[in-house]
Amino acid sequence: MSHIDLQAHKEQFRQCMEQYKARIVICGGTGCMANGAGEIMEEFNRVLKEKGLSVTVAMAKEESDYYIAKSGCQGFCQMGPLVTIYPQEDLYVKVKKEDVEEIVEKTLIKGEAVERLLYKDDAGQPIANMHEIPFYKLQKRTALKLCGMIDAEDIDEYIGQDGYIAARKAVLEMTPEEVCKEILDSGLRGRGGGGFPTGRKWELTLVQPGPVKYVICNGDEGDPGAFMDRCLMEGNPHSVLEGMIIAAKAVGATDGYIYVRTEYPLAVDRLRIAIEDARKAGILGKNIFGSTMNFDINIMEGAGAFVCGEETALMASIEGRRGMPQPKPPFPAVKGLFGKPTVINNVETLATVPVVLNMGAEKYAAMGTEKSRGTKTFALTGNVAHTGLIEVPFGATLRQIIVDIGGGVIDDFGNNVGADFKAVQIGGPSGGCLTQEHLDMPLDYENLQSIGAMVGSGGLVVMNQQTCMVQIARFFMQFTQNESCGKCVVCREGTRQMLALLDDIIEGRATGETLELLEELAKMVKVGSLCGLGKTAPNPVLSTLKYFRSEYEEHVFNKNCPTGNCQALKKYAINPELCKSCGLCARKCPVNAISGAKGQPYEIDKSACIKCGACKESCKFGAVSIS
Repeated sequence: MSHIDLQAHKEQFRQCMEQYKARIVICGGTGCMANGAGEIMEEFNRVLKEKGLSVTVAMAKEESDYYIAKSGCQGFCQMGPLVTIYPQEDLYVKVKKEDVEEIVEKTLIKGEAVERLLYKDDAGQPIANMHEIPFYKLQKRTALKLCGMIDAEDIDEYIGQDGYIAARKAVLEMTPEEVCKEILDSGLRGRGGGGFPTGRKWELTLVQPGPVKYVICNGDEGDPGAFMDRCLMEGNPHSVLEGMIIAAKAVGATDGYIYVRTEYPLAVDRLRIAIEDARKAGILGKNIFGSTMNFDINIMEGAGAFVCGEETALMASIEGRRGMPQPKPPFPAVKGLFGKPTVINNVETLATVPVVLNMGAEKYAAMGTEKSRGTKTFALTGNVAHTGLIEVPFGATLRQIIVDIGGGVIDDFGNNVGADFKAVQIGGPSGGCLTQEHLDMPLDYENLQSIGAMVGSGGLVVMNQQTCMVQIARFFMQFTQNESCGKCVVCREGTRQMLALLDDIIEGRATGETLELLEELAKMVKVGSLCGLGKTAPNPVLSTLKYFRSEYEEHVFNKNCPTGNCQALKKYAINPELCKSCGLCARKCPVNAISGAKGQPYEIDKSACIKCGACKESCKFGAVSIS
């Protein structure tokens, strides 16, 4: 097998890029593709050719005027579809197929910006260069640096940006002990939620005897509102493969598995392409980089079970067994996949490993906080102006993320930037709620753990004052209850009973004892469950009880939802001064709960009212109110 010369390939790529007048990069992330990015790419190709301009769509060596590439997620999801023009790095937002001809005419031919397609700041001033847009300018993109910039399906583009240089160095120039030490010195901790030192995990696997060891990439991302790992696999799959190669060198592994949920078809396709291209280049397979090291990677598609994100359940699934957690010890480093020593890291952790080796442990460790080094990706969603994928150093605050990068809190209708912030759910169903008092707290593993929350995989769901916190707790409890594998009684039955208690609160059946029982049960499930799913399932309930207990009590004792979101607690009434006695509300009521006489205000029988809202919708005079 031939082995690729990385430096020669990089220079060849550089020379190839220099021949183009411009490089047009269209965001090919899932969100932008769903909004027509594929059609935009085809339209660029058509318009350029129609105007007599030569164009290269796939990476090629022939001369042409322009090069069109489809990247992974560029992160600025709220503004997609996105089109970036290089080398000036001008970013066009919310691009439509109909805009392509104007971009070609003004930007590519005349060198002028299409101002209406540029991002506008708070003062309404257009910003052309993407690095000057606050959303990007205030980030520190390391793992995400190439996501949204390179064609994820072209190994040449990855190598052209120093791809696989770190893996080659680790394989040819470093001992396993040196690799482990470099990662340990960098302070890199697991980005999947646990935060265990990555270098230490590798050392524990390295010292185990035996010729057969495995490296597993955990891509079973299932948290509601989380899409960091998906975007990394879609936007820069080679970084994940490179991280796995370095891990294999560190622990002495010969085989690797990427466990990715089958709901991520684009990620699976791009990983398969990346693996095949790496094999052809001699980067995977036998004697990689011309060394004596053999290492290959396989893809295992999971069926979408959230519990398979837990290490032992994940390995059971790869082995063909039902994905259920096993007691530890033994830990995977000692007895893992097929009974052999195994190191398991999540996607972001592995994608960061090449960054560490290229940057150097000391320089990487200089970012972040004393105990939480480096950067962390977050999926920013919910009631925030600029949803998307971001990366910031540990130690950044919620205020910096939500206001400075995210553009501020919005209302339920997507406007009124500056709406009152209420809370943010961090870490998905395993995490907890942070409130206004935490807006300026530096985010890192220790600070979040001290207040009963966790970094988790990195989901950030922002909520405004219109959000019912009891419903939020119920949403996450419903998720974890559905995803419980059922192996241990405490988790299986405890989460079911917690969900029932939350239903009682939302539907007006709860008493003071309900709150006491809910809190007691949550603490029991947290202590008594077998795996991380059950141990963290009560976190959203406990954190909302801690910070929003008055809201729970309003539901329980006054049978009132302060935000008006709980349907069963809504109280419909007819204002006699506004009622015109037309009888339309009575005719629309499906249970005949409204009565009245001609010339007299109509009334609602509250004991019969099912609170469907038909009366309010039908009233033309605004006489029906909700309290």
